[in-house]
Amino acid sequence: MRKNRLRLAGAVAAFVVAAGLGAGSPAQASDRPASERQASEQEASDRQVGDRQPTLADLAQRHGRYFGSATDNPELTDGPYVALLGSEFDQITPGNGMKWYATEPEQGVFDFSQGDEVVNLARANRQKVRGHTLVWHSQLPEWLTAREWTAPELRAVLKKHIQTEVRHYRGKVFAWDVVNEAFNEDGTYRETVFYKTLGPGYIADALRWAHQADPRVKLYLNDYNIEGIGPKSDAYHRLAKELKAQRVPLHGIGFQAHLALQYGYPTTLEDNLRRFSRLGLDTALTEVDVRMQLPATEEKLAQQAQWYQDLTEACLAVRRCVGVTLWDYTDKYSWIPAFFPGEGAALPWDEQLLPKPAYFALREALGGR
Repeated sequence: MRKNRLRLAGAVAAFVVAAGLGAGSPAQASDRPASERQASEQEASDRQVGDRQPTLADLAQRHGRYFGSATDNPELTDGPYVALLGSEFDQITPGNGMKWYATEPEQGVFDFSQGDEVVNLARANRQKVRGHTLVWHSQLPEWLTAREWTAPELRAVLKKHIQTEVRHYRGKVFAWDVVNEAFNEDGTYRETVFYKTLGPGYIADALRWAHQADPRVKLYLNDYNIEGIGPKSDAYHRLAKELKAQRVPLHGIGFQAHLALQYGYPTTLEDNLRRFSRLGLDTALTEVDVRMQLPATEEKLAQQAQWYQDLTEACLAVRRCVGVTLWDYTDKYSWIPAFFPGEGAALPWDEQLLPKPAYFALREALGGR
């Protein structure tokens, strides 16, 4: 760990100089003279995408892994952002375009335009797509949440939604987050409309219906705060064992890995990944970001970089951890500031699309320079 921190020191210092970071708040790029900005941007660009320098995806592929990013439809009008998204990564997750509110805004009326836009972009860039997400308690359309359902009614609605969407994307996505965030922090079931109406069996049913619609796609359960061993990850481990014993088609567990410096690093991550592997399941880090309390400082950026490196190395150490996905790659489009006021700077690229120390730490973890 000490040696890794020393290796990262140069990257942190380079970023501090390029970004104008002092001990206090980060300086905006616009605060510097244009010539200085252009020079530092060119230097960063040369380091990042030099003629022979492999991308994060290239480096991950050497280990048999993918390295991806989430994206969302509004930012696809940003040319420089889209160019980097298409060149640095080999996997994309639609942040919102495949969720229920977007894909079935009215009962029985389906709209896949947002998801299709991301899929088409990925196909043009020869990137694979992770489907996200079929069953979740959040971002549901009003027609679903505004009324009471009988169990037979909701069961039919859920089956139709899952199978219609999975069939639409059959052969276009390699994996689905079938059920998202099914448990509370203490390991009890989250009391969603699906759980309250259908009971815990809705999870097995969702997996079976998705498998019927696309027998080749990998099916995952996905959640946050399950990176370390504890009550919530224990609940997933028990459920996974039960589902496997019942021959329910479950292929993997997604560890979202939305981390925050102030809450500490999940030191049991590698052990946790291994115990799910022993059940015959793949794992993936599916929504990675590492937020901090603002302002960002050199010390916080160094700690963040170390966490990104440690996360990636944990995945590489476990054979069935198949890849890493950032929850978008740049602070410019991070979800964090809107949901956690006073926090941010969570991603490996800053708001000007310049690489931060975390980016160089990821390269280090993947065996690059």
